[in-house]
Amino acid sequence: MFGRPTEPAEEGVTPREAQGYLGSPMIDPFQRKVNYLRVSVTDRCDFRCTYCMAENMTFLPRKELLSLDEMYRLCSVFIEKGVTKIRLTGGEPLVRRNIMDLVRALGKRIGSGLEEVTLTTNGSQLSRFAEELFDCGVRRVNVSLDTLDPVKFQQITRSGVMERVMEGITKAQEAGLKIKLNVVALKNVNDAELPQMIRFAHQRGMDLTIIETMPMGDVSEDRTNQYIPLSDVRRSLEQHFSLREQNHTSGGPARYVTVRETGGRLGFITPLTHNFCESCNRIRLTCTGRLYMCLGQDDAADFREMLRSTADDRIVAIAIDDAIRRKPKGHDFVIDRFQKRPAVARHMSVTGG
Repeated sequence: MFGRPTEPAEEGVTPREAQGYLGSPMIDPFQRKVNYLRVSVTDRCDFRCTYCMAENMTFLPRKELLSLDEMYRLCSVFIEKGVTKIRLTGGEPLVRRNIMDLVRALGKRIGSGLEEVTLTTNGSQLSRFAEELFDCGVRRVNVSLDTLDPVKFQQITRSGVMERVMEGITKAQEAGLKIKLNVVALKNVNDAELPQMIRFAHQRGMDLTIIETMPMGDVSEDRTNQYIPLSDVRRSLEQHFSLREQNHTSGGPARYVTVRETGGRLGFITPLTHNFCESCNRIRLTCTGRLYMCLGQDDAADFREMLRSTADDRIVAIAIDDAIRRKPKGHDFVIDRFQKRPAVARHMSVTGG
């Protein structure tokens, strides 16, 4: 498992040409270097967050998913082509059976092209896997937590138990993992609670990032009732805190400030009020092998059948370069009360945010 030799190039591709594709960096049409791969290892989740999923989701048949071996093989090609950071997402990545086999295999690549393997999780399984994640080389984990109120938490997630998430955060920190909390700002739901959440995170040595809700997938709710611009959120927070701009980056789209009163770091991800695409270095792989060059566009390249029909990784590399040449300048997200359909039909859980 987690190993496959590269065979000679197929007909029509010279060995020199194929090797060039395998080792060449990924540069998109706007001269942005792509070095960050997000891998959705499953579309399944044990929560049903109101901004992310419909309450009665239909999940993919297991036969349509890439095997963990296929995921590792494709990730390895991306590493050869310059990916230095891989983030595993879902759905909820830790509900994928045997997921730690993939984490361990990727962890062994750290220092050999790959710099970091990270994870985004809802925290429900963290107490079970925290120590093993650290042992596998993971050092940072993002935990999605949208409220500190247990009743509100159950309402947002439809099925989650906040106590399990809090236990997971504690276990993760005890294991040595650095935690960043991700909070989706939801109008009239958790917006008044954000100062408390910032203090909670910073008192425990955690960064916190606030995210605008994104118009992806039919979630059975009117997103105009959920959406609050982070420009408004920031003005509100400045009534409680002094915010100082900083140039810190974690490799993603967040813009950071330091909160003087707590000494902690606060991030803002603003796909709608401040388009974050100008420096985009990310691509997203789904659990079925579809590569999305942009979170907010539908264009994708399908690698599942290719992985199953050829053992030549150089052919896969050529297809990756073809896909990168289609990476758009930016997304088309918009939230409009009169636009009943979401900007993108697929749910957030398909590509993992």
